[in-house]
Amino acid sequence: MLRQDAQDAPLFGEDHDHDEPRRSNIRHPVASFFHLFFRTSAILVYLLCDMFSSRFMVCMVTIILLLSCDFWTVKNVSGRLLVGLRWWNQVDSDGRSRWVFESRKTHGVNTTSDADSRIFWLGLIVGPIFWILMVFSTIFSFKIKWLAIVIMGLVLQWANLYGYVRCKVGGKSNLGSMAKNYLGVQILKQAMKKTEGV
Repeated sequence: MLRQDAQDAPLFGEDHDHDEPRRSNIRHPVASFFHLFFRTSAILVYLLCDMFSSRFMVCMVTIILLLSCDFWTVKNVSGRLLVGLRWWNQVDSDGRSRWVFESRKTHGVNTTSDADSRIFWLGLIVGPIFWILMVFSTIFSFKIKWLAIVIMGLVLQWANLYGYVRCKVGGKSNLGSMAKNYLGVQILKQAMKKTEGV
């Protein structure tokens, strides 16, 4: 059975000054660097591997290691530092899987910056888009031996994107109903603008 929990829990650093304003400069440059480094390196190795090495196994192992490091770094470090979110799957003693989604308390100090947040979300969204394109490219170019690597890249980066979107919108929220509500609000705003202009 799959049960999802959303918790508004402190991650760390909640005991700092509560009057500190949100800044637009990068507050966690090392976390920002590694948030982008592993995923960019995996993409570059994938794109340039045929040029520099004819050994498929070396390329495959290198890409998988980079993707694994990226998954771990994003899930355990950069998500906490850059946007104050974390998620994980926990198996209870009775064998049930439970997804836990947490976000930093909003009434606490905001230790993230706009720049950190933009770097995090941009890196998180661009990675899966690249791997989706590479899945189609691999299929249509008949490079089937690369398909397992490309699918692994897509799955690992999609899992982090899904987990952090669930953290951001709330673990118990239904993403489909949220999208419908958002579209409904946008349509209502457009209708209100048109009626005001008449």
